[in-house]
Amino acid sequence: MTYAHGLQEVADGVFAYLQPDGTWGWSNAGLVAGDGGSLLVDTLFDLHLTQRMLDDMRPVTGAQPITNLVNTHANGDHCYGNQLVAGDGVDIVSSTRAAAEMEEVTAATLHGMVTADLGEELSSYIRRIFGPFDFTGIDVAPPTRTFDGALEVQVGDRTVELLEVGPAHTAGDVIAWAPDARVVFGGDILFIGGTPIVWAGPVSNWVAALERILALDPAVIVPGHGPLAERSDLEALADYFRLVDREAGARADAGMDVVDATREVDRLIDDSPYAAWTDRERICINVDAVYREHDPARPATNVLELFGRMAAYDGHR
Repeated sequence: MTYAHGLQEVADGVFAYLQPDGTWGWSNAGLVAGDGGSLLVDTLFDLHLTQRMLDDMRPVTGAQPITNLVNTHANGDHCYGNQLVAGDGVDIVSSTRAAAEMEEVTAATLHGMVTADLGEELSSYIRRIFGPFDFTGIDVAPPTRTFDGALEVQVGDRTVELLEVGPAHTAGDVIAWAPDARVVFGGDILFIGGTPIVWAGPVSNWVAALERILALDPAVIVPGHGPLAERSDLEALADYFRLVDREAGARADAGMDVVDATREVDRLIDDSPYAAWTDRERICINVDAVYREHDPARPATNVLELFGRMAAYDGHR
């Protein structure tokens, strides 16, 4: 999928920063400028990318400096650049659960995965998806303020509402809503043109989060990955999750092996609108998440094993 990228003003004083092509690690960010200050929604996956974004924002932030940074969740492609924004007078905000989760997967861990010998198939896959990024020199600046449920942040003369909608994609997903401009920043509740990935779940929470965004009736929808969204994109995501939840759940209840179930569920996608989405191998993680929901006693699958399933699936589907 190709689309316009870089800094775009999507409403008066509200900007989206879009990266191509929305696949692994290529996330979006946002900026809400008020009278004398700005709120940044997310940083990027490494320091080079984040610095380039901050440089592109300088015509706005020179007059209205960043006073608030919101991390929509704990994945590194939305917080690994925090240290370039942190400092006196900058309030870094996330949900309580997102702040705790930031400590779980460090940049050093990802650097180790990229450089380790994990076998030809898995190493090739990991280097393809994470190799474009530089995980050195990253020391994530943690949130200075956390919240549960909802929080209003004053940015100069305008208000931005932070709404916790997780656990879904991760444990502590948050969306940012600028009501005066009717712009919503969906974080990774919104993958547009790409297959979403359920690290936390439950899937029903993700569907509820999509419905909550639609209920806001936004004029502009900025996703965590991919191009600016339409209502129909959110409805398609919800339908995708309903299909995966229904079909994987039935197979979990029947005792089918999770790998076999993954292939059966994915075959149902072949003739659907979701077949053209990128990163289709993420079905492995999404089916695994549904299996966890149907059997809470089932041990959590090791992350490397999940990546191994995706690597095998990506190469042999």
